[in-house]
Amino acid sequence: MRIALGLAAAVLALSPSLAFWPSLVEAGELPSYTQPNATADAGDETQAGKLSARDVTARLFKAAPGSRPDLAKLNLTRLDLAELDFKHSRLDGSDLYGADLSRANLANCSLVGARLDRATITAADFSGADLTDARILRPTIFTTLEVETAEAPKFVGAKLVRIRSDGLLDRADFSGADLSGAVFGGGASREETLFSPASLTSANFTKAILKETKFPGASLKYARFIDADVSGANFRGSNLTGATFRGANLAGADVTGANLDETDLRGARGLDQVIGLTSATNFQSARLDPIP
Repeated sequence: MRIALGLAAAVLALSPSLAFWPSLVEAGELPSYTQPNATADAGDETQAGKLSARDVTARLFKAAPGSRPDLAKLNLTRLDLAELDFKHSRLDGSDLYGADLSRANLANCSLVGARLDRATITAADFSGADLTDARILRPTIFTTLEVETAEAPKFVGAKLVRIRSDGLLDRADFSGADLSGAVFGGGASREETLFSPASLTSANFTKAILKETKFPGASLKYARFIDADVSGANFRGSNLTGATFRGANLAGADVTGANLDETDLRGARGLDQVIGLTSATNFQSARLDPIP
């Protein structure tokens, strides 16, 4: 009897705190990674029963020529979607957590607000896709410990505005893409503790738009920023060894604490407005235009 009364008292004592958690979730005061996925409570047919890889393939196959298959706000977590041609699909708000998108053709698809955390994107083609406000945290790219250019994803001409990503993205092609306000790695995010360092060694950002893009502590060794707009970008603590900024607009960029060993700044514009340039690590080894 005493044990039963004790248990009842404990439940009553805990009940206020248990009731408090839903109120925090509703108020948006908990970090989003502790909240249920918004799509999980959508209540439509796509969430009542999770689609299978076969269902997705059928939708793509049945799409009329020239139409855009509608795969928006779907639960596509952990599905094997490798090598699929998504035919310019709408995947806005869809959850692709852990999905296998190896060699998938996602060119010109709309993935606004999509979640691709821990997805496998080996040799996936996102050229021309709209990934505004999407997340690609800790993706899997390379099939071995070797970094192979052929396995790196393509984001040529893609819209990656405010995207959040980290992990290994070495040799990825972002040429001509719009990465304004993107965050690669930790910092500038309420979930910064979830971010692992970003590695973008030998990535291609030629003619890309990187206004206010953040690369705190990222590895950008030998990355190409030729003719890119990196005005206001945050390279604080980044490794820019051997990176090339020929013809790039660096006005307002912050390189405080960055490693500029053999960084090619010849022909770059706005150098007089770069923050922390002369005090950056190995600034004396940076390649600059000769003083006239």
